[in-house]
Amino acid sequence: MIKLKRAYEQAEPGDGARYLVDGLWPRGVKKDALHLTAWLRDVAPSAELRKWFGHDPARWDEFRRRFGAELDARPEAWEPLLQAARSGTITLVFAARDVEHSNAVALRDYLQARL
Repeated sequence: MIKLKRAYEQAEPGDGARYLVDGLWPRGVKKDALHLTAWLRDVAPSAELRKWFGHDPARWDEFRRRFGAELDARPEAWEPLLQAARSGTITLVFAARDVEHSNAVALRDYLQARL
């Protein structure tokens, strides 16, 4: 199972393994506060794609397509997440305010299609 949780929410036992999937550290959050299994920067969208998207819901479908192409090009970045999800619950931790249009949502959908 793959869950999503904002970095500003408390960690819970049911989260399983927790992975920060943003390229940038969440603003105002101390490193020990996230209780992470790992910070996987390489699974985040490129800086160019992140800036182009700018969390604009009108660009969501194109963002998902472009991000999927980036992920296709670097399976070594996301395969550890897929293996962990096959073994148990994982939580993708992200900082974006928009919980419906974030790289974590696109990544979760990408991974679920491969489970």
